[in-house]
Amino acid sequence: MRFLDNRQGLIAGLVTAGLLMVSIGAAAAQGLAEPWQTGFQDGVTPVMQEINWFHNFLLVITAAIVILVTGLLAYIFVRFNARANPEPSKTSHNTLLEVVWTIVPVIILVIIAVPSFRLLYLQRDIPDADVTIKAIGNQWYWSYEYPGAGDVSFDSVVIEDEDLKPGQPRLLSVDEQVVVPVNKVVRVIVTASDVIHSFAVPAFGIKIDAVPGRLNETWFKVRKTGVYYGQCSEMCGVRHAFMPISVKVVSEADYAKWLEAKKAEASGPRDDTIKTAAAGIGAAR
Repeated sequence: MRFLDNRQGLIAGLVTAGLLMVSIGAAAAQGLAEPWQTGFQDGVTPVMQEINWFHNFLLVITAAIVILVTGLLAYIFVRFNARANPEPSKTSHNTLLEVVWTIVPVIILVIIAVPSFRLLYLQRDIPDADVTIKAIGNQWYWSYEYPGAGDVSFDSVVIEDEDLKPGQPRLLSVDEQVVVPVNKVVRVIVTASDVIHSFAVPAFGIKIDAVPGRLNETWFKVRKTGVYYGQCSEMCGVRHAFMPISVKVVSEADYAKWLEAKKAEASGPRDDTIKTAAAGIGAAR
């Protein structure tokens, strides 16, 4: 009986682990953070892939420095303690050693600086855009405009807990998603209407402040279709945690269909009433 119980426990453990791996894989495919995740989300843009590479590169360098310093300290503790050296050395200078500990850190900093500057240039040098989106931060939701696509604009408000459908992540799902085509350069112009917000999507490697009265810009080019999530990353008030960003990346054909539908919707009667999910915002301020 004990053998059967152990087998049942083992099978249950394997099933649980399998379900956990499936859920982790699904989260990764949707551009979500994974349970017990310690690193970055999988990069789906050139910028985020470079950030991941640079992060791992720095991790190797810092680990090597920690190992070297720890080894030197251990050697000093053993080789130069009072028992091993009852009469300590009175050496005050060592030219070779001083040159080495000056030159080596400079070389390390240069090795770090080259890919760092390359990454900064990649982030800030915005290519010719295929799609331009204007993201406007409000307390506490995002508004989006597509300047090159006619009168296409909408508000994107978090879906409250009681309205969530199966499969929709809490505090990340919105009523209107940003839709962009895959493998196209998307330029994002970011600003705010009230206080400072921050537009951030981890899987894209973008995070830029939305400042009232000022236009900032960033860009991304997603290489995989799917839904990717972000959040406002600047404390902006009592409902700061309820300002998600949801970007749906689709094929070029599907994007064209969505855009036509949005244009048709914009040409019809328009309701300027603030969405139900945003009700009570004024009272919460």
